[in-house]
Amino acid sequence: MGSYFYHAINMDYTDFVTETSRKSSAVPEENHEISDSRSNPIKTVSRVYSDVLSTKPKNFYEYENFVPKYDDIDNYSLIKKIGSGKYSVVFEGLHEPKGERVVLKMLKPVKKKKVKREIKILECLRGGVNIVNLLAVVEIPAMDLTALVFGQLVVNEDFKNIYLKLSEEDTRFYLHEILKALDYCHSNGIMHRDVKPHNLIVDQENRKIRLIDWGLADFYHPGQEYNVRVASRYFKGPELLVDYGYYDYSLDIWGFGCVLASMMFRKEPFFHGNDNHDQLLRIVKVLGTSELNSYLKKYNIQLVTALQHLLGYHTRKSWQRFVNTENEYLVDSNGLDLLENCLKIDHMERISAKEALKHKYFAKVRKRSGCELGNQSLHVAASCDNA
Repeated sequence: MGSYFYHAINMDYTDFVTETSRKSSAVPEENHEISDSRSNPIKTVSRVYSDVLSTKPKNFYEYENFVPKYDDIDNYSLIKKIGSGKYSVVFEGLHEPKGERVVLKMLKPVKKKKVKREIKILECLRGGVNIVNLLAVVEIPAMDLTALVFGQLVVNEDFKNIYLKLSEEDTRFYLHEILKALDYCHSNGIMHRDVKPHNLIVDQENRKIRLIDWGLADFYHPGQEYNVRVASRYFKGPELLVDYGYYDYSLDIWGFGCVLASMMFRKEPFFHGNDNHDQLLRIVKVLGTSELNSYLKKYNIQLVTALQHLLGYHTRKSWQRFVNTENEYLVDSNGLDLLENCLKIDHMERISAKEALKHKYFAKVRKRSGCELGNQSLHVAASCDNA
């Protein structure tokens, strides 16, 4: 079966590697000069789950010397290609011994450290609520390829294809489910760093959703400076766009807030920048230049003069400005309040996933599911129903 496996992926994967290599050779937009190299930004520490990793053994989060356990490649066969991205190509497959359908994510040959990090994080989150379930890892030495094997929902549908068509009830329900996934990973000391509709899959019939693609995820260590070249442009938090590397879990809340805004106002994407500089401009055109300037001053972040001139001056816009006859049935005061608390330029002022789960906007969801939070823990992986 191994030779068949190689043959089946050869054409798709060769084209994939060639294309991604061509893209990576181009100068990325993130290389644009943003912050003044002379600035000495003030470090911040997450106000939630900041010390989680200090309570866990080092082998929970240490991945550089981590050695994954590999399953036998002959246990799997491929059925069809179902998608591809910048760093991977995805196939529907079959686990031959059990006759079960699976999803295989073939990772582009990148730094082994990055591959190990993704595998380690997925193992740490295995069984987590609404998080894609890693079943196995397969190594294909002849192609310098690693494949991640995931469980498959009964129906795998990209959330991006349906999230602007959902009813008001389903909009609240799925947003609540996304927050459960975020609170679970945050409570385990992990930031996703690429929250967007494209990284969610859904089974509408069974009302299940999974947060996928953990390739950019990382463990949160207080005071550590992280790479700002993460997240997709339309969902990048302001901290990334001003080159502030001392961010935390709240980066995921910004991404969630962008998804919330798109679903509520039926506007995709909500902040539609042409490059990183323009993305920041689109944000301040809504949230105001004053809020950004206060943020920069508070954390001693100095933008280059050219970017300051580009941003200009803009007043804060009311969320009501985005309400119209086509989306008003989705909008209420509680929803706007939640949005306001997610899309704060100051990352330290954003609501946490756990706090958002208790927000009034989700009162109907909690009542309907009979899961009023109170003291109930969301972090017991063994009780989670996962694919």
